[in-house]
Amino acid sequence: MKTNKTKVTEASVEAHLAAIPDESRRKDCRDLAALMANTTKEKPTMWGSSIIGFGSRHYKYESGREGDICVVGFASRKSDIVIYGLGAIAAEQPALLSGLGKHRSGKGCLYINALSEIDPKVLQRLVAGAAAGHR
Repeated sequence: MKTNKTKVTEASVEAHLAAIPDESRRKDCRDLAALMANTTKEKPTMWGSSIIGFGSRHYKYESGREGDICVVGFASRKSDIVIYGLGAIAAEQPALLSGLGKHRSGKGCLYINALSEIDPKVLQRLVAGAAAGHR
């Protein structure tokens, strides 16, 4: 059976953030990490080589495949910041998601260009809802 490739690592979150070349993106990622840490009350950890995650949840599919993944997290990708773990709460609360601001969604993720293009209070509510659903 396949195992999850994305696992908690001992890598430094701060070193990962410091290595983001674009200053504006680096600041957004630091601010997003602070928002998620304050909202979830969890410390950030690296999941794989590029996801900064908060908390952990166990999952098991009907196929029998199971593993652990962060409750919420994000990664700075080439063109977007990808936010993980908000898919279920966003689907349950489409009105809340519609107030988020400029974003795309797909495969359970939200994609944003910059924090300045979204409402941080709405994002905080989405993160809080996702975290509460896994306690």
